[in-house]
Amino acid sequence: MPVVDNEIYVDGERVATPGDLEQTFALLHRHGGMAWVGLYRPSPEEVGAVAREFRLHELAEEDANKAHQRPKLERYGDTLFTVLRPARYVEETEKVEFGELHIFTGPGFVVTVRHAESPDLGKVRRRLEHDPQTLRLGPEAVLYAILDQVVDEYAPVVAGLENDIDEIEDQLFESDPTVSRRIYELSREVMAFQRATHPLLVMLDSLEQGFDRYGVDVELRHRLRDVHDHAIRVVERVDAFRALLQNALTVNATLVAQMQNEETRRVTEASYLQSEQVKRISSWAAILFAPTLIGTIYGMNFRHMPELEWVYGYPLALLAMVVGGVVLYRVFRRHHWL
Repeated sequence: MPVVDNEIYVDGERVATPGDLEQTFALLHRHGGMAWVGLYRPSPEEVGAVAREFRLHELAEEDANKAHQRPKLERYGDTLFTVLRPARYVEETEKVEFGELHIFTGPGFVVTVRHAESPDLGKVRRRLEHDPQTLRLGPEAVLYAILDQVVDEYAPVVAGLENDIDEIEDQLFESDPTVSRRIYELSREVMAFQRATHPLLVMLDSLEQGFDRYGVDVELRHRLRDVHDHAIRVVERVDAFRALLQNALTVNATLVAQMQNEETRRVTEASYLQSEQVKRISSWAAILFAPTLIGTIYGMNFRHMPELEWVYGYPLALLAMVVGGVVLYRVFRRHHWL
């Protein structure tokens, strides 16, 4: 049985640490008080054994087995079923890892089902054991302490994401080709973080609305409102991250467009200069072509060419070459080819 924590508390004090769940159930019936059972990635059969003993609703049992649930708060008779999505920031990979925690609280028991390493419920248990006055208040005190721990563990995630966004802002103006992909990946993490944190506000509101109906202790009311305030700040920061990343994506697209426009301008200028060079070369080629054509015609060794025996034939040929070149030069100059 993947039981990581198994304690029985009476009047805020630990009275027993059973070796297995069967002993837990027996001692709970004998001593009364509250059983706090922590399971880590249990099998459906193991969840079923706990569900039968504590008479958990079959729909809640099904959710606990399936996992991959959205954060929510549901009441089945006198049992409260809470789903939380804790998170932790992994420095080595600069990624956010999300876990899943199911909490069953009812008369005389708390059952936690973890599907990931976080949150650190051992820390919650130690803190409450050093505060018997709060632990004496029962399962509600444990639930609120777990909520507080989950929200507190969001703080390093917020700090890590903030640092990543600062790095992205530096990359934007360094022409880093990988920045677009990093913005997209970080946006996905922020959206997942939003899905984990936004439902918390509705859940905490629901718990506050049930204060009077379920006779929640005044001290617990103050503690839950403090958790609510912290959750609001986390949600606001995460929403701000989403807006910053959207702006960063827009700025990056603008910078990329500017770079493309600059590259297009340079290519256009190069093409224009190349075209001007081609015009000059073509113009001089045409100017030289005229005398070459005349010289070529009269350079042929045909015997019957009238101009060959004409006295003025040679000067006229030279004159035609010069006049043709000058005319072409004037024409090309007028059209700004030369």
